[in-house]
This record gives sequence, structure tokens and C-alpha cells, in this order.
Amino acid sequence: MKIKQFEYEPLSHYSYALISNGEMAIIDPERNPMQYYAFAKVNKAKIVAVIETHPHADFVSSHLQIHQETGATIYNSEKLGADYPHQPFDEGDSITIGKATLTAINTPGHSPDSITIMAKEGKETVLFTGDTLFIGDVGRPDLREKAGKMQAKRQELAEAMYHTIQHKFKNMPADAVVYPAHGAGSLCGKSMSDANSSTLGNERMGNWAFKKQTQDQFVEKLLDSQPFIPSYFGFNVDVNKSGAANLRTAIAAVPFMMNTSVDGLIIDVRNEIEFKKGSLKGSINIPATSEDSRFETWLGAIVEPNEKFSLVIDNPEDLDHILNRVAKIGYENHLQAVVTLPEGNLIKLPQIDINDFRNNPKKYTILDVRNESEVEEEKFFENALSHPLNELRKTANEIPTDKPIVVHCAGGYRSAVGSSILAKELKATQVFDLGEQINEFK
Repeated sequence: MKIKQFEYEPLSHYSYALISNGEMAIIDPERNPMQYYAFAKVNKAKIVAVIETHPHADFVSSHLQIHQETGATIYNSEKLGADYPHQPFDEGDSITIGKATLTAINTPGHSPDSITIMAKEGKETVLFTGDTLFIGDVGRPDLREKAGKMQAKRQELAEAMYHTIQHKFKNMPADAVVYPAHGAGSLCGKSMSDANSSTLGNERMGNWAFKKQTQDQFVEKLLDSQPFIPSYFGFNVDVNKSGAANLRTAIAAVPFMMNTSVDGLIIDVRNEIEFKKGSLKGSINIPATSEDSRFETWLGAIVEPNEKFSLVIDNPEDLDHILNRVAKIGYENHLQAVVTLPEGNLIKLPQIDINDFRNNPKKYTILDVRNESEVEEEKFFENALSHPLNELRKTANEIPTDKPIVVHCAGGYRSAVGSSILAKELKATQVFDLGEQINEFK
């Protein structure tokens, strides 16, 4: 049994290919399936199965496209109620991939339709745990309350997770390798390890969820201080339940124009320095210049799933890359156009006088756009107002405008986004981005 882990770093997502005796199964694939096809070709394997552990909230899966292009059977829990052709895969069901046997185990908690896949060949046992069991944590149970049409209460799912951890993994071998669908940085959990795999024995010893505790204690800890839920999560659950369109077809339909102005909601993905030098009036800056920028998360947190928008990119050669990133969360259908900037009529944003701010902080309204949990842990300015970035478009009109506003976060990325939102929403007020200079005040 040969297993390959694929990582998409901006969403901290792990997907997998399992090959045995010339046959291959794909588990929890991301939107672009080409890497799985390439892996199958190199290993002279036929893709015969694609398995979804649950309908994902944080990314769009390519399971339907893989089925259409390769003929592979899609397997998932019947509890999902999938709208695409599939084979039910629930407790007691098994499939054979080459010489490996893959067995489904219903493991509700993160979602009511979550499954864990136990793969065995010879003495080797592997667990593909999806968003049920992470390394050091378990999946959050509060996403389905507002996750599109497929809703379930967090309290009930938290209790289900307790029983899953207590009973479903109880008799499995300690040396079983645990392969989760996410790692540290994902919003599908809150205290995940940086490790990309573990063993069940190690998780029993080190993962808080396996420690001796009552159901009430478990539920309280699981529900406490979960991160925010981006707007797009419910939308993605519904897309994955229906099956996403072919990626190549979807992104090919997006218009591209050079040296052009656009109206409406504009998302500028250039770095914050270039954005401040010149941008279209009313643009929101969500930089997509690196793999660790979490662009997809912030795009889906700030732009609602029902909103149309346009993108500004720096160079034409960036087009395919940015469209693929937008498509990771299924937002390509919301794109009206992708453009590069014209030469004239651009807006330049003011730069903060750091010395004046340092010496006269009371002259400014200081705005902290970090998450509430971060603010509770440590404040950098005693009188700063807290407005989490994911809520800022809705709460901007609550911010006092009698002084210039200085926006900060923990490192500079979110403050760049937040200051551009406020410049758009509070047109009569000076807005400054403290950026990386926040490090001077920690």
C-alpha cells in the first residue's frame, strides 16, 4: 500500500492518494485534480475510487470532476444526501483497492455525515480521519448551524464527537497511522499540531480529546473559543453536496481585460505596498502574493457568497494562478472580471507618520482587527477598539470618525485588508495602516 499526502498550504488542507496493486483511491481531493492524475500516471495506477469523508466547508472538492473524467466511483456516507452519482459508504461497508481493504466507520461530531476510512493491507493499518480526528485536536462541531441547507446543532454534534472519540477508535491498533484532512492554521479546529500525521497510540496519549473526562467537560472544552466562521463555509458545504463544476471550464468563463477600470465590489490582490501607491476607487486590498497569506480564507470571509465582484491583478501572467486560488472556495462563478490597472485616475492612500503616532497616540482612533480571542489574550494598545476583520464591512459605521483611524493586527496582513475596507466605507475620514510597524508596540 503506497500513500501520498498532498498539502494545499493556504488552507492547511491534506488530501491523499492510496495505491495498491495498480489501483488508486483519492481521499478528500482539492478543487484541482491534476496532481492526482499525474501521481497515478507516474505510478501506472488506475483511479478507481474517490472518497469524501464529509462535505467540506472550507474548500471545494473535485470529486465530481474526477468521476466524470476517470470513471472512478464516488463513495461517501448516505447521511450526506449527495446530489451526484455515488456509492453509499457507511459503517460495515468495505471496498477493495488492489490488495488493500478500505472500511467505512461513521464518526459524527464535526458533521453528522462524517466518516473515517480504515485502510488495511497485510499488517499495515491507516486511518483517513477527515475532520473528525486531527493531530492534537478534533474537528469543531459548530459549522453546520449556519452551513447552508445541511444544518445540525453544535451541542448535539459536540456530544456525538465525545461518543465518537470514546467508542469508535477504542479497539483500533495503536500503531494505526492517522492521516487528517487538515493541519495547523485551518479554521476547522483550534489547537492542531504542526505535524501532518501521527499514530493512534500517540493521539491517545497526547490529544486532549482522549483524556479521561465527562461528556459535559468534553463538550465545554470543545465549544470554547472556536475561531470565527467565514461567510463562505455554508456555501461550500452546499457546493460539495451538489458537486462542483469542472474547474477548467469554470475558470475559462471568467472575462479578463487589461488596463481597465471596473465598478462595483473590487478586490485588489496585489501586495499592500503597490496597492497604497495606486488603486481603483473603493477597492479592498486582499493580497494574494504568497502561499501563507490565507487569501482564500479572507476572500471568503469578507465577500459574501451572494456578492459579485471583480479582481485586480498585477500582471497578466498572474491570471491562471489567481483564478485557481479563487476557485479553491468556489468563488469563480461570482467573478465579473479580472483586470489589470489603467495608468491614470488611481487613488493613493496616505502613509502614517509613525513618529507622530508614537508620540501622540491619543490623536488617533486605534482599531484592532484581530480575532476576539487574540485581543483577550493580549492588547497592544489599552484604548484600542476591537473590530474583527471578518465583521469589519458590517461594523465600520460604528467606528468614531472624529479622529484619524489607525488600523493594526498582529503582523500587517489583516491591517492592510482592514484599512482598505475602512477607506472605502468611511470616505471622509483619514485611515492609516500601521502594518508591520505594529512590532514596535508589542
